[in-house]
Amino acid sequence: MATQSTAPLFPLGNYTFGVKDHMSEQDPSVAARLQRLAHEYEERGQRTTVEGVIVVHDHGHPHVLMLQIANTFFKLPGEALNPGEDEIQGLKVRLSQMLSPPGSNDHHEWEIGELIGVWWRPNFETFMYPYVPAHITHPKEQKKLFLVHMPERKVLAVPRNMKLLAVPLFELYDNAARYGQQLSALPHLLSRFNFIYQ
Repeated sequence: MATQSTAPLFPLGNYTFGVKDHMSEQDPSVAARLQRLAHEYEERGQRTTVEGVIVVHDHGHPHVLMLQIANTFFKLPGEALNPGEDEIQGLKVRLSQMLSPPGSNDHHEWEIGELIGVWWRPNFETFMYPYVPAHITHPKEQKKLFLVHMPERKVLAVPRNMKLLAVPLFELYDNAARYGQQLSALPHLLSRFNFIYQ
C-alpha cells in the first residue's frame, strides 16, 4: 500500500511581510511575453520555467502564497531558467530575488521539495497543458512546479508593484475563470500530501 507524503505547514501569522523596491516585469503584456518566447525559442530552443508552491495554513486550512500583479494577474514565484541552469538552484535564486529582503543572501536557505506538476506550452500561445499534445513534437516551454518547504518563521519582502496573497485551496478549486488552469489545479496536485498543521 502506497504511503501518503507528509509536509508540515506553519501558520500564516508566523511570517513577517515587508516591502522592497519595484521589480520590473520583462514584458508589459501577455502578447509581448509570447513574442519574447518566440524570439528566445529561435535562439535557444525550449524554455524551462520553475515555480515554487509555498503552502501555509490559516484557520486550519491550507493557503498558497502567490503574487498578484496589476490587480488581475496571479502567478507563483519563479521564472524561466537560463540555458543549462540547474532547476533547484535556479528556483532558489528566483525565490530570493522575488521574496527575500533587500541585501539578504539567503537563496541557500530555501528548501525545495517534491516536483508536484509539469505543464507544457505547445505553441506560442497562452494555453499550457499537463501533458504534451500528441501532434506536438517540439513544445515551446516546460514549466515545473515544486513544493517549497517553509521554515517555522521567515521574513519575506515583496516588490512594491506586486501583492503577495495567501489564497485558500477552496478558493482555487475549480476556479479557472479567476486564476487560470494551472493555479486552479493546485488543490488536485496538493491532495496527495498529508499536511501536518504546526
